[in-house]
Amino acid sequence: MMTVCWFRGSQTNAFNRLSAFALAIALILGGWSALASAAPAEFDDGAIYQVRHPEWFKESFLDLRDDAEEAADAGKLGLFIFFSTQGCSYCHLFIEQSLNDPQIAARLKQSFDSFGLEIFSDAELTDFSGTRTRVKTFALDQGVQFAPTLLFYDTAGKRLLRLTGYYPPERFRQVLDYLIDGHVRRQSLSAYLAETATNAATADASAGLLPDALFSPPPYALDRSRLPAERPLLVLFEGADCTRCAHFHQTVLKDMPTRTRLSAFDLVRLDAGDAQTPVLTPDGARVTPRDWYRSLGFTELPALVFFDESGQALIATDALVLNSRMNNLIGYVTERAYERGWNYQRYARSQGQKRFQNASE
Repeated sequence: MMTVCWFRGSQTNAFNRLSAFALAIALILGGWSALASAAPAEFDDGAIYQVRHPEWFKESFLDLRDDAEEAADAGKLGLFIFFSTQGCSYCHLFIEQSLNDPQIAARLKQSFDSFGLEIFSDAELTDFSGTRTRVKTFALDQGVQFAPTLLFYDTAGKRLLRLTGYYPPERFRQVLDYLIDGHVRRQSLSAYLAETATNAATADASAGLLPDALFSPPPYALDRSRLPAERPLLVLFEGADCTRCAHFHQTVLKDMPTRTRLSAFDLVRLDAGDAQTPVLTPDGARVTPRDWYRSLGFTELPALVFFDESGQALIATDALVLNSRMNNLIGYVTERAYERGWNYQRYARSQGQKRFQNASE
C-alpha cells in the first residue's frame, strides 16, 4: 500500500496482526520490492502537470449514495474514487502509466464505477450516510493526506481499501486481483501479496542494509516522552535486497542539498525484517524493528516516519518518495506547518504554487 498517515496529538500503537507477516516481510525484501519499482527514469516529481482523468471515468453528481446504487444496478462491486490535485506529478504518472493501460482500464470499468475528485474542492457532496459536506472535508474524513489517494468502496458504502501514491501497472494489477477476486473480504493486502508471491524466498536477508553514515548507530533509545529532544526525528525502515531502497539512496539520499537539510533531524534507520534488535520508540514502547514496522500498517519499503521533538508522530508514508516529495516532507516538519493545522498535501500544494510563481517571473 502504501500507507500514508498524518498524526498529531497521539501516536498509533495498535498492531496490525498478520498471520502471514513473516512471509510478507520476505516478500517486501525480495519479489515485491522488484514489482514496486521506482518510477520511469525520466520522471521528475517536482514538475507541475495538469491532471486529466481518463475519458472512461464517470461524471458524478456528488451523491455517493446514488453512485453506489447505480454501480449495484449495473452488477458492479462498487466505486473507485481517485483523489488527486492539479499540478500533482505522481497523479499524472499513475494516470499515464496505469489507468491508461488497456487491461487495467477494462477490469476497472467492468467491476467499479470510477470517478475523480479534487482533494481541495469546496464542492458540496453527499456521503454514503446522506450527510451533506464538502469534497475536501470528505477527503480528510477518509484519511486522504497525499495525492494521489485511491479509495475503493462496495455498493453499501463500506470502504474496501485505501491506497496512496504511484502504483506501476504490474503492481496495480495485483491490487485489482485482490479486490475483484474477493480476497479483500478474507485477508489484508499484505497477507494476500505474501501468499501470491512466487519469489519471496529469494530475498537475501544476509546482504544487510546499504551503508550510510547519515544514520545513527544502535542502541536505538528514541524515547522522547519524558524529555523532549532538541531536533525532530526521522525513522527510515528499509530491507536487504530492496530495489526501491537502493533507488531511494541513489536518487534522494545522495543529493547533497537534501542531506544538508536532513542535518536538522535525528536520523535512525531500521531493518524492517529485524525481529531481534531492541528499540525504545519515541513514546517509550519497547519493540523490535519488525514489530514497529508492522504496527504502522506498512507494506512497502522504504517507509518513513517523522516525529516532532516531543515524540509525536507527524506523518508516516511508504508511498514512493523522490526528491521533490522528500524535500516537501522535510519542509513540512522543519517549518512546523502542522502547527498551522495543515496536512502534508496542503503544504506541498503551497510549495508547488511558489515554484510556479517563480517560474513565471
